[in-house]
Amino acid sequence: MSFFESLLLLLLVAVVLLQVSRRLSVPYPSMLAMAGAAVALVPGMPYISLEPETALALFIAPALLDAAFDFPIGTARRFWLPLLVFAIGGVVVTAAAVAFAGWAVAGLPIAAALVLGAVVAPPDAAAATAVLSSMAIPRTTDTVLRGESLFNDAAALLIFDAALVVQSAGNVDAPVALHLALAVPGGVLFGILAARLTRPLTRFVSGTLGGNLLQFVQTFLVWIIAERLGLSAVLAIVAYAMTLARSSEAISSARMRVQSYAVWSAVVFVLNVMAFLLMGMQVRGIVGGMPAGHLGEAALFALMVVIIVVVVRFAICIGFNRLHALYERRRGRPEPASINQALLTGWCGMRGLVTLATAFALPMDFPQRDVVVLTAFAVVLATLVLQGLTLTPIIRWLGLDRRAEGPRELAVFRGQIALAGLSKLDGAVEAEADLLRGKFQLERQVMTAGDGAATSLETYRRLALAAIAAQREALERLRATYQVNVDEYNLLLEEIDWRELSVLPEDARRIEEI
Repeated sequence: MSFFESLLLLLLVAVVLLQVSRRLSVPYPSMLAMAGAAVALVPGMPYISLEPETALALFIAPALLDAAFDFPIGTARRFWLPLLVFAIGGVVVTAAAVAFAGWAVAGLPIAAALVLGAVVAPPDAAAATAVLSSMAIPRTTDTVLRGESLFNDAAALLIFDAALVVQSAGNVDAPVALHLALAVPGGVLFGILAARLTRPLTRFVSGTLGGNLLQFVQTFLVWIIAERLGLSAVLAIVAYAMTLARSSEAISSARMRVQSYAVWSAVVFVLNVMAFLLMGMQVRGIVGGMPAGHLGEAALFALMVVIIVVVVRFAICIGFNRLHALYERRRGRPEPASINQALLTGWCGMRGLVTLATAFALPMDFPQRDVVVLTAFAVVLATLVLQGLTLTPIIRWLGLDRRAEGPRELAVFRGQIALAGLSKLDGAVEAEADLLRGKFQLERQVMTAGDGAATSLETYRRLALAAIAAQREALERLRATYQVNVDEYNLLLEEIDWRELSVLPEDARRIEEI
């Protein structure tokens, strides 16, 4: 079976598993992890080799840009302390603990052991958010869990790059020290400069078919050029994405944002599938080529690393929670987060794409590469299966399931947004203003608790969707009688689709039923 055939098969399986995960409230990366393990057991599965630089650029650059572009700067300012502790401190402590085990137990050189620590250190937010998006937990916990992912990845990748450079050089001499000293600030400055230089080009192609393609080309170019210049490609991508995001309203149309969101979500999902497929292929070759005794030792070491990453995550989360609570109580303020929230945060420590990609990108002459890769895959598989599959019942057991309150809060937000639109129409006397007032007033009724509001919204939705269906039928008649060409048909259909999307969502009318 060729790689292309294997990829098609796993993509098909991934689509099926994604539907299963949605219905069972199970993180889809957990399903992919099990599928990747199954790939390792399939006879005749080919082995695909990628250059380390290609692997990092292919898997890490798009995922990192996607996370950095969506990350709100205000979140970092408000939750700077937990983000610093979990993302920076957690990654550093985990990497150091695993590095010590790799040096003392597996006999790895210090730099190589630190590379292993950096590989398994960063928790992956994708697995947690796959459940959190449907469970509705306390907003502070949700914000920290989603926000720490970017810092997790950046910190771990910086340690990975630095340790790999030292391991390759053999020691820390003057050129290596200079490279490490310039890589971080140089990467940040390069990313900011690249964003400012590409901004006019982005405006020029906004709304065109080439716009989405250019986003990927720019992302890979920023990563590759930063690598060629000896700068931190990780920080270059983060700075590039954040700089672009600050001016996203000025450079991107609504249509472009919708398209970009759909395209990037699909691409990151496919990259996850490819990463698990490639890792499964590698693990199959590693396990098949290891002597039985060596395989047993590697399995025990992998189990030790799994225990270390889980225990360290819990120790940091609970320790920080109790110390922070004590600090706030002594000043007469309420605890910022409960012990149950700390337990949930500790359990959301699944490893995923970054761990797979960095392990796959290790040079072939890396010390004990087979043990390191097997350990990385074991950590991903164990955390995604054990923690990922139990995340939903853990949330319920801790009493943090807020699904009943989530829709009500969302309704309030919709009402506030509608009120802002109504306020803008104050003093307008045109007939069109009256039509807009009626629409916004209906949206404000989402905030009302009476049955009349739900009935009114249901009537509005039913009439609006019926009218839009009639418009779509009329468009189909125009196409059937050859009165519009293909381009005109697609443009008019898109306008009708946007009109349908502007109708109040169906969950708005269910507020009183929850």
